[in-house]
Formats: sequence, C-alpha cells, structure tokens
Amino acid sequence: MSARAGHHFWRMTQGKIAEGVFALHKPTGITSAGVIRELQRNFDSSDLFQPLLDAQRAAIEKESHNQQRKRRNKKISVKTGHGGTLDPMATGVLTIGIGKGTKVLQSFIDSTKTYDTVVLFGAQTDTYDREGKILKRGPYGHITKDMVEKALSQYRGKIMQLPPLYSALKMNGKPLYEYAREGKELPREIQKRAVEVKELEMLEFMPGGTHEHKLPTEEAGSAEVDVAERLWKLEREQETTTDGSATSPSAEKRKVDERKDDLVTEPQGTKRRRGSISAESEPVKMSGALSTEQAGAESKAADAPQVGPPAVRLRMTVTSGFYVRSLCHDLGEAVGSQAIMAELVRTRQGQFELGKNVLEYEDLAKGEEVWGPQVSKMLDKWSGEYRPFAGSNAESNIATEQKPVAPIEPAAAPAEAAKEATEKKPAASIEPTVDSVETAKAEAL
Repeated sequence: MSARAGHHFWRMTQGKIAEGVFALHKPTGITSAGVIRELQRNFDSSDLFQPLLDAQRAAIEKESHNQQRKRRNKKISVKTGHGGTLDPMATGVLTIGIGKGTKVLQSFIDSTKTYDTVVLFGAQTDTYDREGKILKRGPYGHITKDMVEKALSQYRGKIMQLPPLYSALKMNGKPLYEYAREGKELPREIQKRAVEVKELEMLEFMPGGTHEHKLPTEEAGSAEVDVAERLWKLEREQETTTDGSATSPSAEKRKVDERKDDLVTEPQGTKRRRGSISAESEPVKMSGALSTEQAGAESKAADAPQVGPPAVRLRMTVTSGFYVRSLCHDLGEAVGSQAIMAELVRTRQGQFELGKNVLEYEDLAKGEEVWGPQVSKMLDKWSGEYRPFAGSNAESNIATEQKPVAPIEPAAAPAEAAKEATEKKPAASIEPTVDSVETAKAEAL
C-alpha cells in the first residue's frame, strides 16, 4: 500500500469502532492462544482499534468501584477471542471475534467444519496423532486403496464416536493420562457420543515410500499401555451391552491438558443429555470399536515391508463435537491395522474458507499498513452483511448452522486458573493482559 493510500485509509476509519468477526489462517507450531496474544500485541498499538480501546475504557469508568478495583493492575487491551481451537500441529481457519464479535463465537463452535487430514497407518499412539507415544503397532502391507474406500463407508452419516482415550477426556476432574501415569483404575466407562459426518471422501491414497510422513519413534511406558488395554476392554464390553443411548456431542468435550490444544474443540455443556436418537433420524452406526480378532494381534505385530506404511488424505465435513483423530484411529482398526493422524487442516468454518476470505498470519509481521485494511474490510463486511449487533434478532443473520449463545465476558483469571477451567464456559473472549489459554474451550484437536 502506498503512503497516500495508507493515509486515505486511516483518514476514512478515524473514530470508527472496528469490531465483529473475521478469520485468520493459523500456521503450524503455534497454539490458538498464542495467536490471540499475537493479535492483541498488534491490535493494542494500532490506529484501527484505538476507538474500540477508548470505548472499552469508557465502559470501565462506568463500572462499580469494586469492579474497577479488580482491574487495577490490568492493562486495557482489545477484547479478542476465537471460535474453536486448533492444535499447534494443525493449520487452517481460526475465527476471531473482536469486541462485541466475541459474543457470537459460539455459533462458530457449533457450526459444521471442513477438514483435510492425512491418516498414517502402522501404529497407534496415546494421543491418536503423530506427536504421541506409540502404544502398539499393526501390520500394513495388506492395505489397499479399495480396502480403505470400503472402510470409509461405515463412517458417513450419523455414528457413535469414542473420543481419544487419553487426551480427550477427564474423569472426576482428572485427565485420563494421569490415571495412566499413576496406574489407577478408571472410575467409570468411556461414553460414546452421537456425531455426524456429512461428507467424507478420500482425496489421495499414498503407498508406502511415496510420501514423507513418518511414524513416531517414542514408545509409551508400561503403565500407559496397561491403562490403554483396560480402556479397550471397557470399550468392547460397552459395545456388547449398549442400550442405544447417546451422549450430547459436546457434553464431554474437555479442556485439554497444558501440553496440547484440541484438534477439534467444542465447549462442554452444563449437563450431560441422555436419550435415544429419534426414530426419524438416520440409523446410527458404532465407531471406535476394537474387534476381538484385532485385540490380540497388535502389540508386537510382524515387521512390515521396509518401504514404510501407506497413508491416505481425506476430506470431511463434520458437525460439532467430532474428533478427526478418532476417525483416523478407527479407520486403522477397520482395515486390520493401526493408524494415527499425521496432518490436519481446517479448510472451512462457517462462511470462512481458506483462500477466499481469511487473513494470512504472516501479514501481521508486515505491519498495520498491510493487515489493517484487510481486517477493517473483513469486519465491515461482517457487520454489513450479518449485522450481528443491530438488534435482538440480528444474530439469526449469521451464516452458521446454529444461533450463538448469550454474550460472554472476557476471562479475568490468570493462565493457571484458566487451565483448571472446564469447557462449561463456551465463549472465546480473552482478557487483554492475561497470558491465558483459550477461553473458547474454557478446545475441542
């Protein structure tokens, strides 16, 4: 942008409060919380968001004395949040709410999302992805493209999905990996949940030796393997005694441990809902089961061909509460092997899609003269087309699958407290000066 054009832009936006929702392309290697902190670092010193900061200061001055006292040591910063986390290894669309835009982020958490993922066969890890420790290995020389295509058919439509056994659940407030470390019995069985895969296709089958994806090398400890085997036993028992009841897809989404963000993260409801799926709905299939034949075959599977394991690239559109890495895990079981998620890209969330209307993260480093006009235009488009703040019924204009929840104030707790929170707090606004984790999950990858 030329100096003259930049001057014209800032003259046109002077005094205007910029707020709403836009989307950013999150790169690999950074947490969703890290993205929010980097955005705030850029926004707080920008010309574009000074009117919003002035409005926030004015609102604080109207607060009670006690409320102001709580904020005494807190820097005023642009109220910013996101609509669902992505794991550091994942990339793609991350929706960002600014100011009042944080109030409608729940609609993005509840929306359908499209993902591209790479499934790598040959091993299972405790996290179901390439960054975990290997629990067991499986043969893969027999896997063909036709075999995978046939197996995928059982995961389309409405299915019952078991969340990742280690990183996806807490029991009695304790992450499952802690039970593994301590060698303790699990207090109850793992619950499957009803989710829906609206679209699922194989984009590419990659035979061994034709791709660069590699299995992890670190093996899990004996205590972790022991807990995993007990979980698989519970799963098989649950499979044979299930009564058809289903838990809400987002009811048991947990806040992930401090080592990882969710790959696909949704908020936790205030209570678990139980009940049979209506007779009018499509038949529900079971996912995540470990067959008796597979259960005894895997821990020390025969050495596979030296060319390395095959992999497949999948594209899917799924509903809220769906775990992509659980699908990768289940697909490995379905073809008589094991599998992990080696790559994940969120290509679409709501009306935001990579390559169309998403800000590139790298543009932040180029300065406000580069990212400022883009963000301003995106926020104007959001406010103009969807008018989410214009009235009591305005939120129905949001182009996502469900209506947003009530406004959520930014989190005021420090990072340590935020890490103890559960997903019962569904929004994603973040208190400016706090080095906090994402409040969108206070996930869901």
